[in-house]
Amino acid sequence: MVLRRDRPFAQVVVPDHKALDRGTLRAIFRGAGVTVDEFTALLG
Repeated sequence: MVLRRDRPFAQVVVPDHKALDRGTLRAIFRGAGVTVDEFTALLG
């Protein structure tokens, strides 16, 4: 899946799988400009 936003522009490709490897997930975070800690805080 390709997720995108226009302002500020960002585009991230996310595989459509039930589970993702840690490295893949970290690459998605990097592409989105989000740290692991920020993501974890959003979940809580």
